[in-house]
Amino acid sequence: MFVRYISREWRQWVTSNRRSLAGLALFMDDDVLDPRSAVGMPWRYRWKLWRLAARHVSWLRSQGAELWVSTPYLQEKYADWTTKLVLPAEPKHEPVTRVFYHASASHRAEIDWLKPIMQQVIEADPSIRFELIGDRSVRKAWRQLPGVTVVHPMTWSAYLSFSALEGRHIGLAPVLDAPFNRARSYTKFFDITRSGAVGIYSEHPVFAGAIDHGENGLLIKNRPEEWVDAIRQLAADPGLRARLLDEARVKVGRLSEQARDSGGWLP
Repeated sequence: MFVRYISREWRQWVTSNRRSLAGLALFMDDDVLDPRSAVGMPWRYRWKLWRLAARHVSWLRSQGAELWVSTPYLQEKYADWTTKLVLPAEPKHEPVTRVFYHASASHRAEIDWLKPIMQQVIEADPSIRFELIGDRSVRKAWRQLPGVTVVHPMTWSAYLSFSALEGRHIGLAPVLDAPFNRARSYTKFFDITRSGAVGIYSEHPVFAGAIDHGENGLLIKNRPEEWVDAIRQLAADPGLRARLLDEARVKVGRLSEQARDSGGWLP
């Protein structure tokens, strides 16, 4: 079964092994076989459609391939082919746990430090998804890891809305020992709580006075194995996450009130 596109390597393999295959089919949810349907699209995309789909029409027919399509329009257009209508349906989604780390380029060391940790976590539990913010180099570094989404950096106002979207469960806030990090504050506590998630934080002076371990988040040492265990613990225990999140929201309210009362709060 080919889905939309056919690579040169797989075409060669099918040609060599066609007799041993019970069947052969191409599924398409767009008209990828007719170059005329792509008129008006960017030339680069039209070239991709021709290279990976349209140029293989004669070969598909010679191999006796069926054509599976997603719309009655495509079924009617290719009526001279052996076609099968496969109507789209909403896929079944297994429950997932969404872990995230939202940071700027100044946290590149932490992003790199988290990679082997998240690799272990995802390999142990494929239902865990990971989201981070990063540029092209970050996407390239993380692209081989399944279940990872790299979001392009955005303005603060855009991030404020983005971070409030529902659906995240565990926020990570590692702080490595570096001179620049010594001046940081515990604002990650606000970001993670705003996301409706529970935080795992480095046992670092940055979070002193904000995080109470086991009460409104987890404070752990910068030992990769401890982070792996903590992420998996929270992922497996929704009840614990709910309790920690409730307390985190209370603490965020208290800290915000203290800041206003002190006169140091910026509206």
